[in-house]
This record gives sequence, C-alpha cells and structure tokens, in this order.
Amino acid sequence: MHAAPQITIRHEVRPQDSAHVEQIVAATGFFTPDEVAIARELVDTTLTQGAAAGYQFVFADTPALVGYTCFGQIPATDGRYDLYWIAVSPAIQRGGIGRRLLLESEAAIRREGGVRVYIETSSQPKYEPTRGFYLSAGYKVAACLSGFYRDGDDKLIYCKVL
Repeated sequence: MHAAPQITIRHEVRPQDSAHVEQIVAATGFFTPDEVAIARELVDTTLTQGAAAGYQFVFADTPALVGYTCFGQIPATDGRYDLYWIAVSPAIQRGGIGRRLLLESEAAIRREGGVRVYIETSSQPKYEPTRGFYLSAGYKVAACLSGFYRDGDDKLIYCKVL
C-alpha cells in the first residue's frame, strides 16, 4: 500500500484534463484502446458542451492530475446515477485516493438529490481488485449480464443506495 500524497479535489474540467485522463486510464492496463478513447471523449465533450453534456467529474490533483471520476444522472430516472469512470494513476493506487474520489462523487450525487449509484465492471479475473473495492465501499451486485462484453466476459452491475 502506498501512502496517499497530499491531494486537492476539484470538480471543474480544464482543457489539459483530456490528455491527463487519457494517460491515467491507459496506464492502468485495464482498458482497451476504444475505452481509453471514450474516457478522453467524455472530458472533451464536457469541455465543449458544459453541463448539457450530462457528465460530471471529480479530479484529484497533487498538483498533477492523479485520479478522477466521471458520473452522471441516468436519463429518465428519478435520482439514479451511473459512475462511468474511476481511475487512479497506478503508481499511487491503494493509497486512499480512489476511496476519496468515490466518496466525493457520492457526496456530489447526494447534493443533487441522487439516491442510487450504479457501477459496471467486467467479470474478468484482472478486475477482482476493482470488484473488491466496490464491495468494500458498500456496493452490492445488482445484476450480471452473461457474455456482455465478449464470450466469457460478463458485465457486473453494482448498486449502492445513498
């Protein structure tokens, strides 16, 4: 376990965040090139469309960007949110930054009247630490979509009632 560096939390998106988010997500080794491109695209979309894009972010700076979350209200629901992304630079993972980002995101969702948060992830063995992280943060498995991503790779949906 690494000691968490002194971090500053922010919610505003800055132009340089696109490249930094892309670097962090790629460095984790967990995501396909298409997924890395999507992570960057959500930042870019928010930079051009603002709140109308429907994505919100929490960033952790040290002062360099070292982690972030992206979330948004699920359209046509009453207070239900998706946590689309949570990623921390591999060099400082397991130091509490992911937990802090998740708590900050949940607090922002609560302030907006959110009552449930959904997170999806893969059933692949390399995602076991991710699934353990969600369980330890109070999320429960709400659904399993067999073979969703590809044969032998299920989509697990976690939920937490705030």
